[in-house]
Amino acid sequence: AKLIFTTSLFLGTTITISSNHWITAWAGLEINTLAILPLISKSHHPRSIEAATKYFLTQATASTLVLFASMTNAWHTGQWDITQLTHPTSCLILTSAIAMKLGLVPFHFWFPEVLQGSPLATGLLLSTIMKFPPVVLLVMTSPSLNPTLLTFMAISSAALGGWMGLNQTQTRKIMAFSSISHLGWMTIIISYDPKLTLLNFYLYTMMTAAVFLILNTNNTLSLSTLMTTWAKNPTLSAMLLLTLLSLAGLPPLTGFLPKWLIIQELTNQDMAIAATVISLLSLLGLFFYLRLAYCATITLPPHTTNHMKQWHTNKPVNTSIAILTTMSTMLLP
Repeated sequence: AKLIFTTSLFLGTTITISSNHWITAWAGLEINTLAILPLISKSHHPRSIEAATKYFLTQATASTLVLFASMTNAWHTGQWDITQLTHPTSCLILTSAIAMKLGLVPFHFWFPEVLQGSPLATGLLLSTIMKFPPVVLLVMTSPSLNPTLLTFMAISSAALGGWMGLNQTQTRKIMAFSSISHLGWMTIIISYDPKLTLLNFYLYTMMTAAVFLILNTNNTLSLSTLMTTWAKNPTLSAMLLLTLLSLAGLPPLTGFLPKWLIIQELTNQDMAIAATVISLLSLLGLFFYLRLAYCATITLPPHTTNHMKQWHTNKPVNTSIAILTTMSTMLLP
């Protein structure tokens, strides 16, 4: 069953990203949604069932809106081609549909809840591969979408992703809010340079995959358990520190590259104010990444509650973690 679900996942993604016709794009999105649902609700916990239900409802609504946008466009122009989306109403509906698919503000409420209800491996899939088809659709339709609306949504995403992540203690929720703010960075540039959006997405996928895999190896779900993981695998905790700082976008690391290029492009487009605002908002993100990193590398837990210290493991670390962490820190230098 797992094999079927993963194959369907990749199949749906491939169908969507390689399609020219709206119906095939929609079909791919549907296959994706249906394939990930059993992976979310795998542990039969009420919270994961709730997460699966929330995910299903939002994604079904978004898919319906995608169909609706393409149909109204075809009705007015007679074009079913994805790149020929020209009718303004259709563009508006499509923007909201894709925002709902991705979890951009104002349609972001489902994402932290769903991520919190699903296991870490599924959380990784949800924040990376499930975002890929909508991002591709956004890139393909970007010339006809409204840049002002996209900029507004992007800045509010960066703001909300930063602010709401400050107070969280669950690692999955923190990753969800970090994902929302990264999507803000991707959306602000899409009308001007779609290639940068894709670059940002690839690098974000790489760094998030590294963080999720490390958390999965350490079996860490909240900040309090993160504080005791240094005993289990000190090197991995140190690499988690660097990967998190890379996600925050600190200069010598990989995560700085997309931010640097996006700020440069925005300044070229006379949008210096937007660039300044979104850069300042990414400082909010930096705060909670630093908090995660501090909890990961601290060697004496600062509270007196008796935590189980974990045994030091000599188990070799997964090769993919090694590759991903190295790339998430060293790609820019």
